[in-house]
Amino acid sequence: MADRKKAVLLRISPELWESLNRWARDELRSLNGQMEFILREAVRKRAGRPENPPDTHTSTDPDREG
Repeated sequence: MADRKKAVLLRISPELWESLNRWARDELRSLNGQMEFILREAVRKRAGRPENPPDTHTSTDPDREG
């Protein structure tokens, strides 16, 4: 069960939620998928990884819409 994801509770303002939701729709992702993408990119940048590694998560993301 290594592929199971952890659930977290996140409290954010309605304005931030709406902005993130709009951004997610623009990129054809669910809000959850968009937030995971943003967090993954932030961690990648912090670790100093290359700019464009192959993204193996989006094709199997069950939260991805479209």
